[in-house]
Amino acid sequence: EIPEKGVDFYHPRDVPHGEVRVRWYHSKTTGQWRRAYVYTPPGYDRDTRTRYPVLYLQHGSGEDERGWSTQGRANFILDNLLADAKAKPMLVVMDCGYAVRPGEQPQPQARAAAGQSSPFEEVVINDLIPTIDANYRTLSDRDHRAMAGLSMGAGQTLNITLRNLDKFSYIGAFSGTLRNFDA
Repeated sequence: EIPEKGVDFYHPRDVPHGEVRVRWYHSKTTGQWRRAYVYTPPGYDRDTRTRYPVLYLQHGSGEDERGWSTQGRANFILDNLLADAKAKPMLVVMDCGYAVRPGEQPQPQARAAAGQSSPFEEVVINDLIPTIDANYRTLSDRDHRAMAGLSMGAGQTLNITLRNLDKFSYIGAFSGTLRNFDA
């Protein structure tokens, strides 16, 4: 890693820090336990009345739920943006973008046939969002829910959100493509 001179938005600074927590949950879609990483903003545990918008943030191909916080330093970026009043406090949920229904064989970057949901879409809609809403102080309506992703995660974001516009209000796709979309 070669740091850019004068750029520190992704470095830990002397500002209030949030936490990246691990949330294990059982997926009815896959029949297995899954792990999501959840960023909570500074002061989350002190102010127990505040509810937060949620960003579901997806990794690229070959990575997993750890990528955004270990390589991408999403937690430090958010801490710094919050300290500089350039972002609003939010929860950021990072889950593994690979999912297989019971009895199916894993396939790299598994995609659904046109008009059908993928196993990962079912995990997000039926398992992950309900788990996060039940265990964190979320603003659980469409107007306070976003999804974004990089590469493979961008394609997943587009497929999931455009098929579920009743659940997502904000969409971010970075270096990705839309595949097999038939709403």
